[in-house]
Amino acid sequence: MVKIEAYIRNSRLEAVQDALDSVDVSGFTVIDVRGRGRSKGATHTYRGSQYTLSLSPRLKLEIIVEDNQAEEVAAEILKAAQTGEVGDGKVVIIPIADVIRIRTGERGPIAL
Repeated sequence: MVKIEAYIRNSRLEAVQDALDSVDVSGFTVIDVRGRGRSKGATHTYRGSQYTLSLSPRLKLEIIVEDNQAEEVAAEILKAAQTGEVGDGKVVIIPIADVIRIRTGERGPIAL
């Protein structure tokens, strides 16, 4: 099993949800986060005054899937989240040792 963490633009959530539905992934968590990458923020102008946002709002998706689904799920996220502009985000794939469903005590892939 693997955990896929995807950091995406807020505006791309619906497209990513549709992409996950297309590969039969229904369970995931969405978290509001703020961060910065290589660009170290962005300068904006509002009513003639310039200001810099050093932390950009993003969404973090956490998805746990079986090993054989990881590449397909990651590819779908990339396709749906990509705009071609700086700040599109990242996808991280992390190995998972075990998963336990709290209600029943089931372990492993059946707990997903």
